[in-house]
Amino acid sequence: MTILGISAFYHDSAAAIIEDGRIIAAAQEERFTRKKHDPGFPAEAIKYCLQYSGADLNKLDAIVFYDKPLLKFERLLETYYAFAPQGLRSFLMSIPVWLKEKLFLKRLIRQELEKLGYDPSRKVKLLFPEHHLSHGASAFYPSPYERAAILTIDGVGEWATASIGLGEGKNISILKEMRFPHSLGLLYSAFTYFLGFRVNSGEYKLMGLAPYGDPNSPDVARYMAIIKDKLADLKPDGSVWLNQEYFDYATGLKMVNEAKWAELFGFPKRQPEDELLPQHCNLGLAIQYLTEEVVLNMGKEAKRLTNADALVLAGGVALNCVSNGKLQASGLFKDIFIQPAAGDAGGALGAALAAYHIYFGKERIVTTERDAMRGSYLGPTFSDLDVELMAKKYKAVATHYTNFSDLTQDAAKLLAEGNVLGWVQGQMEFGPRALGGRSILGDPRNAEMQKKLNLKIKYRESFRPFAPSVLAEDCAEYFDYDGISPYMLLVHPVAQKRRTPVPADYASFPLREKLYYQRSDLPSITHIDYSARIQTVHKDTNPRYYELIDSFKKLTGYGVIVNTSFNVRGEPIVCTPDDAYRCFMRTEMDYLAVGNYLFDKRKQPEWQEKDNWKEEFVLD
Repeated sequence: MTILGISAFYHDSAAAIIEDGRIIAAAQEERFTRKKHDPGFPAEAIKYCLQYSGADLNKLDAIVFYDKPLLKFERLLETYYAFAPQGLRSFLMSIPVWLKEKLFLKRLIRQELEKLGYDPSRKVKLLFPEHHLSHGASAFYPSPYERAAILTIDGVGEWATASIGLGEGKNISILKEMRFPHSLGLLYSAFTYFLGFRVNSGEYKLMGLAPYGDPNSPDVARYMAIIKDKLADLKPDGSVWLNQEYFDYATGLKMVNEAKWAELFGFPKRQPEDELLPQHCNLGLAIQYLTEEVVLNMGKEAKRLTNADALVLAGGVALNCVSNGKLQASGLFKDIFIQPAAGDAGGALGAALAAYHIYFGKERIVTTERDAMRGSYLGPTFSDLDVELMAKKYKAVATHYTNFSDLTQDAAKLLAEGNVLGWVQGQMEFGPRALGGRSILGDPRNAEMQKKLNLKIKYRESFRPFAPSVLAEDCAEYFDYDGISPYMLLVHPVAQKRRTPVPADYASFPLREKLYYQRSDLPSITHIDYSARIQTVHKDTNPRYYELIDSFKKLTGYGVIVNTSFNVRGEPIVCTPDDAYRCFMRTEMDYLAVGNYLFDKRKQPEWQEKDNWKEEFVLD
């Protein structure tokens, strides 16, 4: 039985294909179109899934869309009615789009599929599970648990903004929901907006900014009190009630009432490129603390309702690695699994799995020790011929290695010498994290590496932290954590023995001085609060990346390297060797390893830039 899952028309469109319950392939549309968070119909992702699986579009058992558009339309109409006469402008802008396109989504999907060769006379089943069921299915069915509590948290699906469920065998039961307009995800996005970052893409920046706040500052406590008193009533079961007097997302064109927020917090909305001041950092820390409190309360409620030993997580808020780490450290559950494509992209996979197990009633077989996501390497790959053709196209100069171990040894030496290395190997990752398939790498011992990567490679804000990739068996050597974190979705502290004490007046340092103070013997991956967003690397899921880090360990004694996604600010993660070479030449990256080929920047022909990447990609 072969099923295609689709998510589209909001953000992070994607496609996934499963055969007899096994995940075969999955990818986001943005990687093909080069439009970050592309919301369009995932035609290219579908083509890839069909080609990789060998499936025939007209012989699929079902095509499954990740939510129910009619329920969304119902929510839209009821919301405008409830808030009338507010929201007239928004109503006049959105309703025509719904009446023309989204209300007839089934027809639109079939029309788009016909462009890919779909024969409407074949009448392949087209199914529409609810949004949060798709999220829950994406987390539970690939997990290694026979029974688990399911927690999904995001902005909003149809009506639900968070749900607690129970997965048992092939069955999923939704036990409790929080409904629009009350939403933890939208609350966090509101602060993302107020602090000058882009909604639906900048939330992870807010998470990275929060540790620059001073936990001992009275402002943090004051901001938390204001939020709880005026904006959000936090209930013990994890539900949140939001005071709509201060928010505009329900019927307006912005997230918040900027004038009221400025009056509340004592400063106006930050503009995207404005300097980050202590007040911004402290407000970021306040909302992060409150998010962790709510997530922990939701976890407690999920435990109370299910009494399960394991918990699975999905939805956009499940990408908040800090709250995930706090939830795991709480000990509420023995085991936790987080869907690596936790946002809407993962809904495509969850929709397909929900159809297989719930609609078709197929049994679930839990066979894997860790999970069924295959390390999340589910995207396109390439051959030596692809690299050679790319090199000919650009007249690029490369060294070809017949023995891959020789390449890893040379690459490890280059990293140890302070070089920045682009690393493109095997299948592309599914989800927002680069996991050693499409990564930019550096030496974590190098105190200048964070600055170099941010300012000269990624061209992004200097405060942004970088993640460590560590050999799975060495994790406890560097971090206060001895479990696994293959998808870079957990934050845990750097080991005490690795830390360097900070001065007594460190909290009063300006942001840049805090940033560049050496806090451990791994300065480039140690965040300002001594935390790190860990990726454990496993030999069975990514042997090439494992071999590189192992070579680095043999050379330096350190089984850990810096890993960031292979892209510049505003660009999707690279997919093909061609994408990688263009990004390599547009930045101050030193070397590029693509498959069995190594490119030295000094030996490449002068790059003739036809387009300015800052104009090609909208800064996020």
